[in-house]
Amino acid sequence: MANPLSSHLDTRFSDPDAEATSWDDTRTALEQAELFWVTTVRSDGRPHTTPLVAVWSDGALHFCTGLGEQKEVNLRHNRRVSLMTGRNDWDQGLDIVVEGEAERVEDRDRLQRAAAAWTAKWDGRWHYIVTDSGFAHGDDPDGSAVLVFAVRPERVLAFGKGDFSHTSHRFSS
Repeated sequence: MANPLSSHLDTRFSDPDAEATSWDDTRTALEQAELFWVTTVRSDGRPHTTPLVAVWSDGALHFCTGLGEQKEVNLRHNRRVSLMTGRNDWDQGLDIVVEGEAERVEDRDRLQRAAAAWTAKWDGRWHYIVTDSGFAHGDDPDGSAVLVFAVRPERVLAFGKGDFSHTSHRFSS
């Protein structure tokens, strides 16, 4: 997925002279972000939010979780997620929310590309070994399984700060 189907500036929530944040600028920010917050939904409807690292690969945002972790348990019942990244400043930076469904990644070629993206982004500090079920940590003596999920955006919101703007990039209706 290269580009959204549509992008528009929501003038209700933007400064009068604001311009929409381009998809290229939004995607670059997603590629460079170090920390994301993922929100999943528990079976009783309560949200569960936790920080994690993620990478952009193959037109999707990828994240990992261990078997039995709360977000993995939640994804068994409801694949709807949002991933957020940005700055903790009021008047500078770009905050981004990615909405979509988390899909388990088990294809070895996709896993290889995602593992390479983690290694490149983190200068080797996050080094994953591809397995039949996802990843394993190279330095984990127990070989704990790491499940990989990809979120192909349905909608991405980009909130520019300083010259306040609210841009919506839609990928599906």
